[in-house]
Amino acid sequence: MSLDRVGIFSKPGRKEAGGAVQQIAACVASLGGELFCDASSAAFLGTRSLRWSEIAEQADLAVVLGGDGTLLSVARAIGPRPIPILGVNLGTLGFLTEVRIEEVVPALELALAGKLETSERLRLDVGVVRDGTSLGRFLALNEAVIANTALSRMIDLTATADGDAVTTFHADGLIIATPTGSTAYSLSAGGPLLLPGSGVVVLTPICPHSLTQRPFVFPQSVHLEIRVEARGGHVSLTVDGQEGIDLTDGDLVQVQPSAHPLRILASPTRNHFEILREKLRWGER
Repeated sequence: MSLDRVGIFSKPGRKEAGGAVQQIAACVASLGGELFCDASSAAFLGTRSLRWSEIAEQADLAVVLGGDGTLLSVARAIGPRPIPILGVNLGTLGFLTEVRIEEVVPALELALAGKLETSERLRLDVGVVRDGTSLGRFLALNEAVIANTALSRMIDLTATADGDAVTTFHADGLIIATPTGSTAYSLSAGGPLLLPGSGVVVLTPICPHSLTQRPFVFPQSVHLEIRVEARGGHVSLTVDGQEGIDLTDGDLVQVQPSAHPLRILASPTRNHFEILREKLRWGER
């Protein structure tokens, strides 16, 4: 697949992105490629900007300048298109934006030459059904979270896997996470660290009433259904922390593997374990 049409997505308000945008533009021009810029990126070059949806339709490589939240937003804009993403970290943690800003040009040159390893990341197809009617569908790269927003009130969430009863979680909520999302909300709720290509999905209860209800790992092929009993509280579904829908008693949240994984270009200088050690101080005493 040719990667000569490059789209740049920059987090607004980050002045440090300016130098990287200019370097990317010069690199793409020197290789005879075509550049598409969002408004934040175009401002550094004095060129015409495009909406994210327009860039996603035309580019065959996306360069994201920002943090993991920016990359999650770009992934949603790309939708099902198999566009590889080169994430350049301008934030703090940066599990998804693996490339350091000072590495952007050599990493981009390797990407355009097809010499960067591509990590295919599982995404989840998440749907909500109420009384037999679909209320919407979402693509989740990190996780889908069903949670109660009321203070000091638990909810009941009855889970089935491939039609078999799993359990009823009496908890503040439930996280359905991909391996990519295992370092996000699921980790803070006590879930396991998972390698990006491990081919699994993890259910992590949030503050469960029973200490016997622990995170549970399923194969990624699993079809999960979670039935909501709000118990008088206010319940919502949130996907990747950026979009969602309010839920009510009897709503059914359906989760299955998406046919459209996200393609992330790996750092040319660090592997996943190095990133974990750097970002989480993993294994330090």
